[in-house]
Amino acid sequence: MEQLKTINALRECLAVKTKAEIKIALVPTMGNLHKGHLALVKKAQSLADYVVVSIFVNPTQFVVGEDFENYPRTLERDLDYLRHLNVDLVFIPNILEIYPDNVQITTEVIVPELDAIYCGEYRPGHFKGVATVVCKLFNIIQPDIAVFGEKDYQQLLVIRSLVKNLNLPIRIYSVPTFRETDGLAVSSRNKYLSLSERQTAPLLFKAIIDVADSIKRGESDYENLEKNSISSLMTAGFRPEYFSICDSRTLKKPVNQELVIMASAWLGKARLIDNITL
Repeated sequence: MEQLKTINALRECLAVKTKAEIKIALVPTMGNLHKGHLALVKKAQSLADYVVVSIFVNPTQFVVGEDFENYPRTLERDLDYLRHLNVDLVFIPNILEIYPDNVQITTEVIVPELDAIYCGEYRPGHFKGVATVVCKLFNIIQPDIAVFGEKDYQQLLVIRSLVKNLNLPIRIYSVPTFRETDGLAVSSRNKYLSLSERQTAPLLFKAIIDVADSIKRGESDYENLEKNSISSLMTAGFRPEYFSICDSRTLKKPVNQELVIMASAWLGKARLIDNITL
């Protein structure tokens, strides 16, 4: 497993693969890997000949009140995981490699229709940071495909829109949310849950499932379903940010039955997000 830290070294390595018409897949991460990330890697390996995993804690997607400096960095453990999966190359750039001039004055990429709604409303600037760094990684690595998780559903749509709008020759694949046995979506944020909060946390997914079941039975008063779900989550101890039934392609008000049910809620010190599509 190769480990490279500079763009020049990476491009030199990948140029050989591209010339040989080897299909390259990218799995972008911020490290602190868990089973969900490893599922993305396995998906990438099933789709491509050569898999690149990037590990970069991107400062521009942290918003006010979020602690970039204290984000968990577990590089050696991450490398062990990736080595065990026989990943071909790990790209581990530092901040100056990705933002050579200044993080504050870098060119930015914005997907306007998705940037400021739902998670974008509560984390202003977050998706701008995500879109910018992913665009940079796509430009640096020039993969044939890239793999993202469906747990961050809005982020997935941001990336798909980015690729479409900028005419990038990259196919985006997604992997279903990886869950614990009780339904809780696997996330690095789960470590912030206390023991009692951990027992409560699966109720977020249960609330989403309950709404999905209601819709399948013919319930069409989405606003009432959303309102009742928020109320039940608050009763259970959550601090909901949103609970919404949306068009799965645009996140706008539904106009057909292609739906996504998305929710975000705080439980103690952990901000949890989840979704399912119908």
